[in-house]
Amino acid sequence: MNTLERFYEKFDEDKRLKRRHGEVEFFVTNFYIHQLLNDIQNPKIADIGAGTGAYAVPLSNEGYDITAVEFTKQNLQKLRAKHSNAKTFLGDATNLSMLPPNTFDLTLLFGPMYHLLLKQEKIQALLEAKRITKPNGIIMVAYYMNDYAVLCHGFLDGNIKQSLQEKRLDKNFKIISKKDDIFSFDRLSDINGYKQKAKLKRLFMFAPDGASDYIRTELNNMDTETFETYKKYQLAVSKNKELFGASSHLVDVLKKENL
Repeated sequence: MNTLERFYEKFDEDKRLKRRHGEVEFFVTNFYIHQLLNDIQNPKIADIGAGTGAYAVPLSNEGYDITAVEFTKQNLQKLRAKHSNAKTFLGDATNLSMLPPNTFDLTLLFGPMYHLLLKQEKIQALLEAKRITKPNGIIMVAYYMNDYAVLCHGFLDGNIKQSLQEKRLDKNFKIISKKDDIFSFDRLSDINGYKQKAKLKRLFMFAPDGASDYIRTELNNMDTETFETYKKYQLAVSKNKELFGASSHLVDVLKKENL
């Protein structure tokens, strides 16, 4: 069992998007997924790094044709236990050989980029997503943001001095991933570089959660009406580029052009 599998053996992925900060992320992301699906007739969807099925299962239950690929056995078992109609595979985002090329109208790559540590691995995951996506199809890619991690886990959690002493940050406060790390973090410049290497066209980007992770306590203390307003606020500002870098996550919406 590798480090990532041990992490997900303890971490309850099912509960993450059911907490209020996760609800915001799901609400905004789900809005854009359905906005994109509205323009596609009988879409086939691939969910790569599907986890326990946070997106795959509801989409399958809505009647969409879903194929889900997950890296960890325990997450895949939980996904399968939900008895949706999604077709499921154990697999790695950098090698989707079980899936044929030019098959999917929409490919979701929401989990893998958080855990792939090397630049070339991330580019390979994008290339595999591109390979399985139909010409003119859409790829949605989620990233874990560098400056959110520095602000939240560094300064707010009190780890900044230790991180600097251990040389986990460079002089520009870019996080340096090490071999046994579980997560990796990106900036806009990194994301732009991956897109260019994979030769994909950007349609738009959005921040699914914005500041939600910083204000978990405040979100939990909101009355229902105020929380619903906050969700609408985050959707309204989700394409606001000034806020991208400090968001917990960022989603790049890309098109595989028919060359």
